[in-house]
Amino acid sequence: MTHKRHYFAECRKQKGTQAKVAADNLISTVYVRMIENGTFTPGRDLMFRLSQYFEQPAEKLFPDYFRGLFKHE
Repeated sequence: MTHKRHYFAECRKQKGTQAKVAADNLISTVYVRMIENGTFTPGRDLMFRLSQYFEQPAEKLFPDYFRGLFKHE
């Protein structure tokens, strides 16, 4: 099940279109859309590059990823 990354989408809209964010980060527009829709999680390097680009913590941009990482049993 995928969960749309609403905060990521808000940050992206502040920077501009998906095409602009893609060009600024040297990735495809389709890739930005997949990240935003939650159908794909970027690798570590891109995740932290996007975090710097948006000036937001990766944990806030990708809460679904970090929530799964720190589950306490």
